[in-house]
Amino acid sequence: MSKIATNKNKVSDAMIEAGIIPVFNHVDIDVCIHVVNACYDAGLRVFEFTNRGSEAKDVFVKLKAYVKSNLQDFLLGAGTIMNAEDAHFYIDNEAAFIVAPCLDIEVGQIATDSNVAWIPGCGTLTEIMTARKAGADIIKMFPGSVLGPAFVSSVLGPVPDLKLMPTGGVNPVEKDLKEWFDAGVVCVGMGSQLFSKALIHKGAFEELTNNIKVAKAIVEIIRKK
Repeated sequence: MSKIATNKNKVSDAMIEAGIIPVFNHVDIDVCIHVVNACYDAGLRVFEFTNRGSEAKDVFVKLKAYVKSNLQDFLLGAGTIMNAEDAHFYIDNEAAFIVAPCLDIEVGQIATDSNVAWIPGCGTLTEIMTARKAGADIIKMFPGSVLGPAFVSSVLGPVPDLKLMPTGGVNPVEKDLKEWFDAGVVCVGMGSQLFSKALIHKGAFEELTNNIKVAKAIVEIIRKK
């Protein structure tokens, strides 16, 4: 397997700086390019493309080629990586990081051996600590809508240096984002809540960019308080 130059610490730093990690998947490469550009124009530099559907791998390869040619400082990662085969594929195709909704030590080992950041999904403190020992830096809390900000506050009590990222049910509004960041998360993952299907369907990507800018600005204001 080829080694990827991306440094794991660089990815973690970029995710924390971004505050919001967009999570997206679509069968149409043109739509994906528009959405990536919307995120880029809104100031985000990290993006998770999810491995869902039979077309996902082909779309990712094309999207990665576009990013390499046009958005040099943009980190494109792959999500929903739950087995060794998929981990090898996306790492070999230069995913900057891999994300999973669950904890799989074999996937984590493959990522670690390739110097690729691995963000596994965890739902208990035991899973979180297991993931950290296995090489995870930022750890995905999934599903965020079930665990909630109170879970973050509770686990950061005994282990205050954890880097947690809730995904699933996080809304791009001030009340919701403030609860998460006040609880202690380092960033949040957002998919359907961030990307309006109606806007994408009608090709209103400039409006989508503006919505992402608003969400990013909310996070920046919360962090300054």
